[in-house]
Amino acid sequence: MMNDWAGLPATYGDVLRRAMDSLFRTFENFSEGTFIVDAEARVVWINKRYAARFGFSDPQQAIGRDCEAVIPNSLMREVVKTGKPILLDILETDREPLVVTRLPLKDDAGNTVGAVGFALFDELKALTPLFSHYSRVQQELIATRQSLAQARRAKYTFGSFVGTSAASLEVKRQARRAAQLESPVLLLGETGTGKELLAHAIHGGSARANQPLVTVNVAAIPDTLLEVEFFGAAPGAYTGADRKGRVGKFELANGGTLFLDEIGDMPLPLQGKLLRVLQDKEFEPLGSNRIVRADVRIIAATSADLPALVAAGRFRADLFYRLNVLTIQAPPLRERVSDIEALAYAMLEDLSTQARGGNHFELQDDALRLLCSYGWPGNVRELRNTLERAVMLSDSERIDARALAPLLGMAHGAGVGVGISTGAGTASTIAASTTPAGAAEPASWSDAMAAFEKRFLSDALRANGGRVIDAAAQIGMGRATLYKKIAAYGIEA
Repeated sequence: MMNDWAGLPATYGDVLRRAMDSLFRTFENFSEGTFIVDAEARVVWINKRYAARFGFSDPQQAIGRDCEAVIPNSLMREVVKTGKPILLDILETDREPLVVTRLPLKDDAGNTVGAVGFALFDELKALTPLFSHYSRVQQELIATRQSLAQARRAKYTFGSFVGTSAASLEVKRQARRAAQLESPVLLLGETGTGKELLAHAIHGGSARANQPLVTVNVAAIPDTLLEVEFFGAAPGAYTGADRKGRVGKFELANGGTLFLDEIGDMPLPLQGKLLRVLQDKEFEPLGSNRIVRADVRIIAATSADLPALVAAGRFRADLFYRLNVLTIQAPPLRERVSDIEALAYAMLEDLSTQARGGNHFELQDDALRLLCSYGWPGNVRELRNTLERAVMLSDSERIDARALAPLLGMAHGAGVGVGISTGAGTASTIAASTTPAGAAEPASWSDAMAAFEKRFLSDALRANGGRVIDAAAQIGMGRATLYKKIAAYGIEA
């Protein structure tokens, strides 16, 4: 229902004026100070208490002066200039700070003709709960940002890649070279060879070391969610989307490095979008018209045979060429047998502290010979898993071959006293441990590796009651990768 303005009582204007006057007088009486400035931010009125606070025994002495000459740090000029209020602020003075509010004064045409300021409190005690809450929230925000920044720093250095074999030294030389450049890096190698470690070391040794290192395990994320994971989404971009939207990994990694692990598992449609981002260095979040610049260095890794995937049409050739600029092949552990002892003792040093409160574990000579004669299809990751189990199960600080043999899928005591061997000799050892009695030995190294991997994965699933998630976590393999291997080997989960 519309108001009948024509029927307003004659006293309406008088009531309005009295209300405004009463409001001003109330503020003036209860506040610690009040003053008014004109359109040039000159003082036209100030109450006696406020004038005395700033050294004027007579308020008339302040009239006509610039507001800053009367009240240092005053922002009344800004209010007059912008026509916008500053509703709650802290004014620093030579004594205790004041809580103030500043309001513009406007004429009937809406033009700013001055401003009025009120000093509401001369003590901050009245606002202690508010400031306490604000300070707590600020501290939590700072702590969260620091924690997140720490999580997005390189966790490993080149020194973390243990080994002095020719293969190890060459890999570290190439990685250090890559750290000095800005080109994409492609890390190739079997699972467990240390590709993620190298990615961290390259980022940590680069000019981007103080910027974020963001990791995406392509194999661990469903295809339908990968685009959002990479590029983010606008609020409500799709059913079930976050109402606040989602920031993608490219945006999070801006200025730093994006590590794409298991890139060989990336679906073809997303490969094209990734290629466009690498070329144009910009993208649009899903459901958004916002252009986001992406100053990101890419480090990609895969255990797959990318050239074979390209030939089979499962990986885009143009993306492969874009990534295949600086390529580093992480050698399998069987090609750097001389590093096994150093690796084993570095791992034992770490595991000893975690498992036994600082007890010092040692490997007997026969245990070292067994480790060096084994083929390590799971490479460094499998070596750590084996030693970790040995530490947990061992009743002695000296670990011998008999303790290790069952953990490597060998018969009790098998392999004890064997010499260091590689190549076909190692394949025979593994074949003997993975082939049932009476069955023909595998004819090749790849057959031996496949037979061992099938048994290894079957044992892991059995130990975890058939739970794929738990088995994947135990052996350090991506869940999606484990599902694929289960299907490929026909393992009953």
